[in-house]
Amino acid sequence: MAKKMLHTCVRVKDLDKSMDFYTNVLGFHEVKRKDHPESKFTLVYLALEEDGYELELTYNYDQTEPYQLGNGYGHIAIGVDDLKAAHQEYKDSGNEVTELKGLTADLVNYFFVLDPDGYKIEIIQNK
Repeated sequence: MAKKMLHTCVRVKDLDKSMDFYTNVLGFHEVKRKDHPESKFTLVYLALEEDGYELELTYNYDQTEPYQLGNGYGHIAIGVDDLKAAHQEYKDSGNEVTELKGLTADLVNYFFVLDPDGYKIEIIQNK
């Protein structure tokens, strides 16, 4: 039986801020949007070009407090061709960004950026 990853869902408090971050900072584009006013939520599916995998932003209309992220969530990861340029671009956009890191002292190959709700996004140097 063939299997394929379809999407990951994150709940967001401010849909406009999250859309700005994921589209203008990380380069996602909106694939589809499903509004459910009777149930008071909107689903927005985002993807990177030619990727096929989607990120689902769930916006609940009545959510006024920040979501509790808990300690079970880790991060999603995105590969980039130029790690240092991406690092500078995300810092310049005013988002919270960690320093460049590596699992060994001689190999710097990733960093993290936080989205408006505090979700970690790992940015990894493509091989």
